[in-house]
Amino acid sequence: MSRTVYLNGEYLPEAEAKVSVFDRGFVMGDAVYEVTSVLGGKILEFEGHMNRLARSMAELEMTCDLTRDEWVEIHRQLIARNNIDEGLIYLQVSRGNAGDRDFHYPPEGTPPTVVLYTQAKQNLANDPKAKTGIKVISLPDLRWHRRDIKTVQLLYPSMAKMAAEAQGKHDAWFVEDGFVTEGSSNNVYIVKDGKIITRQLSHDILHGITRASLLKYAAEAQMEIEERPFTIEEAQSADEAFFTSASAFVMPVVEIDNAAIGDGTPGRVAARLREIYLDESLKSAI
Repeated sequence: MSRTVYLNGEYLPEAEAKVSVFDRGFVMGDAVYEVTSVLGGKILEFEGHMNRLARSMAELEMTCDLTRDEWVEIHRQLIARNNIDEGLIYLQVSRGNAGDRDFHYPPEGTPPTVVLYTQAKQNLANDPKAKTGIKVISLPDLRWHRRDIKTVQLLYPSMAKMAAEAQGKHDAWFVEDGFVTEGSSNNVYIVKDGKIITRQLSHDILHGITRASLLKYAAEAQMEIEERPFTIEEAQSADEAFFTSASAFVMPVVEIDNAAIGDGTPGRVAARLREIYLDESLKSAI
């Protein structure tokens, strides 16, 4: 069954949704995106994702006239038209079609290209990997230095995931100047003596929406949090490790570069944080 997608004000069968070959997102990677999770037909963390979308566009001097209520309506229409109970909604805004390939931005007033579509996913909340944990490798962080802007420049993260799979692992953590920055598509954490340690916000990492909520919930639960960089070696000697993302929520990591974390099984802190996050985010879902 064909999905219905949203493209520049129209709801279209996916086979009929076309974007110009001159679109800046296609020729320059000049686009930003967000991914929201849907559980029980409701959108998680909507406000946070919309606020970050606005920030990403502002950092790139990109504009889009859609209002918050219009964004909500598009999301709800796609959920209804595609009968999504559990899954994801992908949203992308590019600088639009300049009419030709050019390094200069398009003329002022050029409309952006806005695309949204759904991806049905089963077991988001009950992902079996949350019970077994995942294994990661480390790689040098070779991305550009505005990782706080959620752009579609995802070639290196894609290569990293493929490199991990080639070694029989699930994902990769990036390392720069001796310290872990983040995962290929997630924010990362370790736990030592009950303390949650994660890198502080800067241009070096994405300002994760799940990260922000999780740290808030952890603080409310009287868990100790330390925001600072850590090394791969420190992570390997930690009691637990995990990552957060909009689609994985809280996912335990049980091995880094072939070294088992703790006893090699998901830890209690990650399990409790996943439970808290899902409970609290569902309360605020729209």
